[in-house]
Amino acid sequence: DVDYFNIASTGNATDFGNLGFTREGMGACGSSTRAIFGGGQDGSAPRESMQYTTFATTGNFVNFGNLAEEEFGVTAFSSSTRGVFAGGLSDDIGTNNIMQYVTIASTGNATDFGDLTNSVYFASSCASSTRGVIFGGDNEGTEYNTIQYVTTASTGNATDFGDLLAATTETAAGSSATRGVVAGGFTTGQVNTIQYITIASTGNSSDFGDLLAVNRRMSAASSPARAVFAGGTQAANTLQYVTIASTGNATDFGDMTQNRDKSAGCSNAHGGLA
Repeated sequence: DVDYFNIASTGNATDFGNLGFTREGMGACGSSTRAIFGGGQDGSAPRESMQYTTFATTGNFVNFGNLAEEEFGVTAFSSSTRGVFAGGLSDDIGTNNIMQYVTIASTGNATDFGDLTNSVYFASSCASSTRGVIFGGDNEGTEYNTIQYVTTASTGNATDFGDLLAATTETAAGSSATRGVVAGGFTTGQVNTIQYITIASTGNSSDFGDLLAVNRRMSAASSPARAVFAGGTQAANTLQYVTIASTGNATDFGDMTQNRDKSAGCSNAHGGLA
């Protein structure tokens, strides 16, 4: 099942349609017109397929192409034209540092972009119109505090940006054109922390506020003004939001149509489109 909501308002989510197959641990990204979901796990097997839909419609997703590797726990971000999928866990190679990209307006298989600074899955990511930023992640039991970035329009390896407040995996992130906000996750336990960065700079994250409760495995979607965090292991159908330009605690937004964790989210108004 796929849900949608209007980020500028508050209220419960509405059914959008269906993915072509059941998945968890996907990555999602989008332009102003299209949403692409890729990778994930079906049962016990990671998958490589990508599927897409048009935001302005409602209905089921259709095939886009394939990632180069099966990827569970992959993260994704985008500019207005290009989507990048990063990291993940594959049956063939285990936890990896692979980045690969697609041209959102077309269909087809992903192309190699470069490498992350370390192999991770269940990282989170966000973007400005020029940069993609990847937060934390896990390498089969080892959490990272790493923040790293790439220039989305080019290809090449990621560069160190700074550090999260603690080594954290299973976070969720959204952004405006200038600021990235990353929330929740798992360190030595689940946390309610929200932290932020200025995307055009480099440096360590700063405290933003708190989620409604400790939570991990959420998904996120953002507009230029708001980041909305969805579901998770503790607030499984809850939507909550923050105003990106400020700091402070999250506020209740509404509910999804059902409980979800290890889901994926994207929007047609995020910071990478500015």
